[in-house]
This record gives sequence, structure tokens and C-alpha cells, in this order.
Amino acid sequence: MRILTLLTALALASPAAALGPESRLRVTQTSNADFTVGYRSTAKLTDYWCAAGNFVTNTLGLPDSTRVYRLSPPPRKAGQGISFTLDASRSAGETGLSTFGGPQDGSMSAGGAYAQFCFVFDPDF
Repeated sequence: MRILTLLTALALASPAAALGPESRLRVTQTSNADFTVGYRSTAKLTDYWCAAGNFVTNTLGLPDSTRVYRLSPPPRKAGQGISFTLDASRSAGETGLSTFGGPQDGSMSAGGAYAQFCFVFDPDF
């Protein structure tokens, strides 16, 4: 009976545990190259980048190496989401994050943003 209860609890917990930060943020494509990750009061800056990387690789189906540029300049204003672009000429010039190595042009690779920020350790898990 204990094993059945444990298996039931794990089965019910698994789908919720599988949801990364990107699942809580709505992404709206505003043009062929631009999209906005909508505001959420509990979201951290890394959650916005996670959602952007996820959108580019999984929704648009572009390669992990695709550069994603922050379009709206940092810092994000209270109550606003963050706009991103795939067009380097429209970059805000800053990611808003402390980054080391790679281009310092307001961009990250989509795969890098997804891998780095979507799979963070959750101490409450």
C-alpha cells in the first residue's frame, strides 16, 4: 500500500516538476524577427531569457546558435515584459545580465539562454 501511495504521489508531482520557468511566461510574436515575453510579477530576469531561448529553439524551430538580442533597454520598467529581436541592428546593446566571454552586444545564443536559465536548481523541489 505504501508503494502504491508513493507511486501515485510521484505520478501527480512529475508534470508540475517538469515545468520550467519558461512555462509561466507568455511569449507574443510581434513581427518576423521580434517577440515579447510578457510580464509576470514573480519572474526574474533569467526567466525572461529562458522563455526567449525556449521560444526561439522550440517554437520557431531555429538552431541553438541563433543569436537573441534584447530589444527593450535595461532595466525593465515595473509591470513590463521584455522585448527581444533576432535582428542585430536593433539590439539594445545590453542583456541586463552579467555575462563573461562571447559577444557583448546585448545578445545570447538561444540554446545558451535555454540551457543556462531553464534548468536551474529549485531548492523547493
